[in-house]
Amino acid sequence: MKNLYYHTICQTIKSGKKLFAVLIDPEEFNTAQAQVFLKNIPQDTTHLFVGGSTDIHNKTEEVVTSLKKYSNLPVFLFPGDYLQITPKADALLFLSLLSGRNAEYLIGQQVKAVPLIKKTTLEVISTGYLLIDGGNNASVARISKTKPISQQEVQQIVNTAIAGEYLGTKLIYLEAGSGAITPVSDRIITQVKKAIKIPLIVGGGIKTENQKQTAYQAGADMVVMGTVFETK
Repeated sequence: MKNLYYHTICQTIKSGKKLFAVLIDPEEFNTAQAQVFLKNIPQDTTHLFVGGSTDIHNKTEEVVTSLKKYSNLPVFLFPGDYLQITPKADALLFLSLLSGRNAEYLIGQQVKAVPLIKKTTLEVISTGYLLIDGGNNASVARISKTKPISQQEVQQIVNTAIAGEYLGTKLIYLEAGSGAITPVSDRIITQVKKAIKIPLIVGGGIKTENQKQTAYQAGADMVVMGTVFETK
């Protein structure tokens, strides 16, 4: 099936189950510890995401390969740059930074990625990416030269998510940024979930099981955690 991974996400959500992804930053990951790392991630992990705002040492493919060696979990690329694309992964979250107004991250990076993607069999999943203010200077904001949306601007966030759905994105990703002090609020998650019909992913600043469950209860279909699991 061409859209196997997206279909599985939708079917899992339809069955009433929640999804959980561990986000791995290729710049921070020790591939020699991949097997140990995978043994220590939560048992309810359904996906592995690989990507970061930067990958100056071009480690993405090495990291993906090491994960695939020891795990059967689907590996999705979560690239901060079009060069973070490797055919070794299973799927690609084709991100468009809808919260910002920098054309390079709305469509520029995506156009540059096309020649690379065409050489792969990656399942491409269009994803509307919204950066929400997590109370810190998020690397995504610095690199993309965009401002996150304030958590007080709930209707603006909701309208942006709806616009993403209208544009044809298959997923909406609410992101407070790596190392966020404040995760995306349950109020925002609830309002966005009520407004869209496509799956909702929430990440950034979620460090505890309680925060994870709060996000689920608010309406997140998938929760993403990363920094708390990083290994050097």
